[in-house]
Amino acid sequence: MRQPLSVLIVILTIGLFSNTSNALDRTQIAESAENVTPLLIGQSAPNSKLQTVDGDPVSLKALTMEKPTVLIFYRGGWCPYCNRQLAGLKDIEGPLDELGYQILAISPETPAQLQQQKLQTKFTVRLLADPELEAISGFGIGFYVPDETRTKYKSNWDINLNNEKATGRAVLPAPAVFILDTTGKVVFSYVNPNIKTRLSPELLYQAAKLSL
Repeated sequence: MRQPLSVLIVILTIGLFSNTSNALDRTQIAESAENVTPLLIGQSAPNSKLQTVDGDPVSLKALTMEKPTVLIFYRGGWCPYCNRQLAGLKDIEGPLDELGYQILAISPETPAQLQQQKLQTKFTVRLLADPELEAISGFGIGFYVPDETRTKYKSNWDINLNNEKATGRAVLPAPAVFILDTTGKVVFSYVNPNIKTRLSPELLYQAAKLSL
């Protein structure tokens, strides 16, 4: 079956983005979104400890063993680009479910912040908190936010970014989408350091179909 050209372009772009980081330690937080070193296709996802919106601990490995997973990393409920991305999933949630997928969305926010986001927006995807940055660093997509940017977010919009405990520096994930099989292996990835550019629902669905 011939693959759609748009999907091939996405896959090739991912390959060019990630091949530069083969020998690097992906658990290190990068100095900028442009320097993140995400997991490559064929590598295994870390067994990170996350929290549900109710604050219950959950293992990423346990979740992904249940069924193939579309895993989305986003900055938080305060981000309009993230909210638009998550809201757009409603158009493909049914078709993805028919293919056997679950959709998980991870952010560095606390369970309390996610609970508020869930009540306000009624997202149907499963929201998960990563306040300890285990998944964000394990997938190699975390980066330090400049102090002036953190101050601007706080003063202008009252946004409190999550800090890395070891350094006290604010950390965000580069917007990313990974597709994992039930063994936790990455079979598709899309990472873009531009916070305004996200994988469209249509391309995500096509990638999920091709990844089975």
